[in-house]
Amino acid sequence: MKTVILCGGLGTRISEETSSKPKPMVKIGKLPILEHIINIYLKYGFSDFILATGYKSRVIENYFYKKKINANIRCVNTGKKTLTGGRIKRLKKYFKEDEDFMVTYGDGLSDVNIRKLVKFHKFHKKIATMTTIHPPARFGEVIINKNNYIKKFEEKPQVNQGWINGGFFVFNYKFFKFIKNDNIMLEKNPVKLLLKKKQIKAFKHKSFWKCMDTLRDKIQLNEMIKKKNTPWM
Repeated sequence: MKTVILCGGLGTRISEETSSKPKPMVKIGKLPILEHIINIYLKYGFSDFILATGYKSRVIENYFYKKKINANIRCVNTGKKTLTGGRIKRLKKYFKEDEDFMVTYGDGLSDVNIRKLVKFHKFHKKIATMTTIHPPARFGEVIINKNNYIKKFEEKPQVNQGWINGGFFVFNYKFFKFIKNDNIMLEKNPVKLLLKKKQIKAFKHKSFWKCMDTLRDKIQLNEMIKKKNTPWM
């Protein structure tokens, strides 16, 4: 099964890093976050990748041309201004009718079990499966007993209520008909249409997930590398 990784955005919220390279090439430890994401899939035996590039696409192309990775990696320039849904639409020709394929973002790490995700998708036989996660809390959590003693303090735990889109999708070829053009965001009209038709299932993931959205996120992930606390590896 092929995996599409969305790598074309401008990365404006981490502009300190993206003036000379696309966000997926920002390093976490010694590797670009994109390579960490590829390794997540490789760990579960999925080795066929399409990198949907855009902004500074040559940086990604040159890196994977030189880098020896035991995988089939194809870089496809899907345009600088194309939105996430449009990038997927532009890749339609690389898939056969009724073929299932995976999609994820080029800035998110997780210890999601890809094999179980695919099994879940095939069992339910819907057009789409979205991995959903409990988002990390913005602030630390303090647990206080009835006498106002602090029983526990946890620095920014995963919240236990509410689910958000965690990436790590599985789609069937039929999904392409829900995307009209380049100006479609994956997360808006296509998903809303799937909801109406009851053609999207949630694969609930309750363990590690982290998106590198800002410089602060990058620093936190690099701290995890230093401490050898790397659940995605």
